Amino acid sequence: MSVELRHLRYLLAVADQGSFTRAAEELFISQPTLSQQVRQLERTLGVQLLDRTGRSVRLTDAGETYVRYARRALRDLAAGERALQDVQDLTRGHLRLAVTPSFTAYLVGPLAAELHERHPGITLTLREMPQDSIESALLGDDIDVGIAFAGAHQQGIDAVGLYTETLGLVVRAEPGPSRRTPLDLRELTDQELVLLSGDFATRGHIDAYFAQHDVTPRTVMEANSIQALIEIVQRTPLASVLPDAVTHDHPHLRPVPLEPALPARRVTLLSRAHAYRSTAARAFVGLVHDVVARRGYPPA
Repeated sequence: MSVELRHLRYLLAVADQGSFTRAAEELFISQPTLSQQVRQLERTLGVQLLDRTGRSVRLTDAGETYVRYARRALRDLAAGERALQDVQDLTRGHLRLAVTPSFTAYLVGPLAAELHERHPGITLTLREMPQDSIESALLGDDIDVGIAFAGAHQQGIDAVGLYTETLGLVVRAEPGPSRRTPLDLRELTDQELVLLSGDFATRGHIDAYFAQHDVTPRTVMEANSIQALIEIVQRTPLASVLPDAVTHDHPHLRPVPLEPALPARRVTLLSRAHAYRSTAARAFVGLVHDVVARRGYPPA
């Protein structure tokens, strides 16, 4: 008896759920059928893959080894199916993109608009997630491309520099000329701030900057989206720290130069190394570089 794809899917479902009951519900099959199919796989391979003696089902050492190959096989088969469906003239296709939250506020809109204008037949699935999740999703073949920041990447991730993102202090725009002389960072202790919550890598970047210069700001509000920060700043006396690209796109916000300035960050385009890249994904890579250059973002 040969191993069939359903055997692999069934095994992975049980391994992920740690339970035959939950796996059967996920697969929409009966628990006895699922158990029988996994037993059949074990007989075919001549090895026990699951330890059923505890309160939850766990992989044996042999199961751990086999599951790694099973995941890879299913991932490669899915990539092969997409390759067969790929159309070279871009009249149709699908792109799976993930970005860290910073880019939703100023980069996603222009990219989506450009993609739709150039290739209206390509559908786009956009997800917002932390950088570690983006890299895991790339390695699991759940997305095609990610946009995040440079740093220590997981093994198997390719990173290509896109541009340099700069951050700055921003306040509500008021009548009159903008401040031209930089604000000494130590004076910021008198200014109430609204900042991103600690879940964001950007907040860690900001906190490290304050700590480096021994400054403790008066953070009176936190928010979990840049759009929320924009709304709060333009309606209150509170200041925030935002990417300069966001500030430039909003006439109700005014930048305040700081001395010393916040350190810049390198924005990167992430993909899975040595993976099949669809025509849609290849076209998107070129499109990203065009949009970045046209908007005048500093080179990486």
